Amino acid sequence: MLDSFSKVVVEADTTAAYVGGSDLQALKTFIQDGNKRLDAVNYIVSNSSCIVSDAVSGMICENPGLITPGGNCYTNRRMAACLRDGEIILRYVSYALLAGDPSVLEDRCLNGLKETYIALGVPTNSTVRAVNIMKAAAVAFVNNTASKRKVDVADGDCSALASEVAGYCDRVVAAIS
Repeated sequence: MLDSFSKVVVEADTTAAYVGGSDLQALKTFIQDGNKRLDAVNYIVSNSSCIVSDAVSGMICENPGLITPGGNCYTNRRMAACLRDGEIILRYVSYALLAGDPSVLEDRCLNGLKETYIALGVPTNSTVRAVNIMKAAAVAFVNNTASKRKVDVADGDCSALASEVAGYCDRVVAAIS
């Protein structure tokens, strides 16, 4: 995994060039937006249990068969596994947001996830729905529009960070669809 700085340095090094021009400007912008990025990650991480449990509850409300005998969320063990997987996915989304790079999400979380879910008999359509609910909640936290969960935020527009979070969640959906 390369953070934004390492990526620019490695690319410059491979061409034996100095870091400058648009690359340098992009790094300056990354630094200026650093507090907003850290706040966004903090909002997601400090509310991850709520985000995940709300997503799993929403998924189950839409498909109550998941908690009936034989359903994929029936028994405490299966429900715990579902919640655990949601937490792991959200954790890697937050890592990607912190780094400003999706490679950690791709390499450590999504690589082989669909095949694992298929082998375990996990319904991917339910998982996709839960991820989409998590996406909506995470975007709301980043934009500070989550109901009854307002906090002080760094000044400025966070729509780019919210879009970044949504993009990472979309990667998860694409990987398991």
